[in-house]
Amino acid sequence: MLRLTDLKLPLDHPAEALPNAIRAKLGIAPAALRSFTVFRRGYDARKRGAIALIYTLDVEVADEAALLARHADDRHVQPTPDTSYKFVAQAPAKLEHRPIVIGFGPCGIFAALILAQSGFRPIVLERGKAVRERTKDTWDLWRKRNLHPDSNVQFGEGGAGTFSDGKLHSQIRDTQHHGRKVLAEFVKAGAPEEILYVSKPHIGTFRLVTMVENLRASIEALGGEIRFDQRVDDLLVETDAQGERQVRGVRLADGGELRSDHVVLALGHSARDTFEMLHARGVYLEAKPFSIGFRVEHPQSLIDRARFGPQVGHPILGAADYKLVHHGKDGRSVYSFCMCPGGTVVAATSEPGRVVTNGMSQYSRNERNANAALVCDIRPADYAPYGEGPLAGIALQRHWETHAFHMGGGDYSAPGQRVGDFLAGRASRAVGEVQPSYKPGVHLTDLSTALPDYAVAAIRAAIPAFDRQIRGYALPDAMLTGVETRTSSPVRIRRNDDDLQSLNTHGLYPAGEGAGYAGGILSAAVDGIRVAEAVALSITGERTESP
Repeated sequence: MLRLTDLKLPLDHPAEALPNAIRAKLGIAPAALRSFTVFRRGYDARKRGAIALIYTLDVEVADEAALLARHADDRHVQPTPDTSYKFVAQAPAKLEHRPIVIGFGPCGIFAALILAQSGFRPIVLERGKAVRERTKDTWDLWRKRNLHPDSNVQFGEGGAGTFSDGKLHSQIRDTQHHGRKVLAEFVKAGAPEEILYVSKPHIGTFRLVTMVENLRASIEALGGEIRFDQRVDDLLVETDAQGERQVRGVRLADGGELRSDHVVLALGHSARDTFEMLHARGVYLEAKPFSIGFRVEHPQSLIDRARFGPQVGHPILGAADYKLVHHGKDGRSVYSFCMCPGGTVVAATSEPGRVVTNGMSQYSRNERNANAALVCDIRPADYAPYGEGPLAGIALQRHWETHAFHMGGGDYSAPGQRVGDFLAGRASRAVGEVQPSYKPGVHLTDLSTALPDYAVAAIRAAIPAFDRQIRGYALPDAMLTGVETRTSSPVRIRRNDDDLQSLNTHGLYPAGEGAGYAGGILSAAVDGIRVAEAVALSITGERTESP
């Protein structure tokens, strides 16, 4: 087959325009085009009112070799690559110790799935609950202000991505087609088939719940085990005479122990007590940069009009998103993150006495407000006032989350402010056109003290700059809700580039967002696959260079 890329057609083209465009591109007669499938469909919205669809297509034609020769100099006409997933190793007939996966978010799910599909029958330890019980506990905070520290937006089956927009696009280089494997498994688990070809696929929270359950069932059917309410409190590590460290298993909160020489750390970015345990155990950790800020809400209709103009409301386009960045004169960057079209702002804390915000959308994306994190980058050098060492970023997060809790009234309400008041430096007294969606509630105040001074100043400078890109972004009635602190892990658990094992603890495989090697559902799932492959190769005695 042939892969055709960058084939552009108007947004409202008729069905017959696509095969006609293929024939025109290749210069072939109608009978020579046997079939075609859409591999990717995106859109170019740079010209409002003239939005174009951009197709990548796999085409079956007569006399393929002749066409390739004729278009040898055209990079948009190439042989279709093989994007099927290739397993790197299969489990031996006798497996002395089964691999352990700690955490059952996207990274842990796909690490466990690949290990199970390869015959290794992994044991998954998840501190939280199964996804439907976890959903009830999460709503208990949102509706009744009751926090469950081990069962919430951050912890439990499916990980933090379960309560999000369910975005499945990433900027990672997918040379081994791991991302395609993730999307294919999601479709098998119940995701809409369109995620295989649309340029910005998303699923939404409600669909993710069922999909996660189906993925769990697939792992269990292959001999894997998922054990909920199993918090790992310690690593079992042996050190030989040469000082080499080898993991030998884990100790659970209930005192039980599990033996294994291969442990995957798919922790997620909020497993703070586990980071502390790893640091105490001598596992190599280092502080890494992340970002903090607020959630901002606008009318979704405002964003739609700004992005799509007269073609707003077209069913292919759906609700508009955006991605913005502003580089300040002081070197600080402010950018939009985790933008949720037609969604809501949600309470995402995992510790008592703290307030954390995040965003969530359903598949339909039909709520009134658009929301996104509006965050400023911070660096390890900024952590000094809060602590020292690799965990200082966690201390910074906790400081501002606790402060937000008190600013919100001490009942898990979040502090909020109208954008116009924030830019003017005055407290908000009433909401306007944009009703804040955060549950359990928003307490209006002055957010100028909700973050470090440099972050507040940077965000104040960024909003008018963003208004020049999206007219109306500085809408006085737009709402800011604080604080957004869990954009990524403040810690990196360093690992070797070749075998993906901990820098100083053999058999320990840091993975995903919590280890500092991913950011989002797709990249975390892909990292889970890569680590599972490394475990499989280690157990079978094979070695390969990691891509």
